[in-house]
Amino acid sequence: MKEIEITDVLDLHTFHPGDVKPVVEEYLFQCTQKGFRFVRIIHGKGVGIQKEIVRAILSGSEYVESFEDGPDWGSTAVKLKLLGRG
Repeated sequence: MKEIEITDVLDLHTFHPGDVKPVVEEYLFQCTQKGFRFVRIIHGKGVGIQKEIVRAILSGSEYVESFEDGPDWGSTAVKLKLLGRG
């Protein structure tokens, strides 16, 4: 798997569809470790299949507090939980 820089935006256009689940899961983990509170995942507009896959991953993630449509139709905005703090 290729290395990506961890920022507050993940663009899935450069990944093979079969890699989306592990990439998003690892991304969420890494963002939580770095203390990010809000991130955006770009899944594209298309027919919505990639969006459904991303949102299913987000729904089952221990790192996600909530998510909603991003600032554009092709992305999802994610609010991460603050883990291990307090």
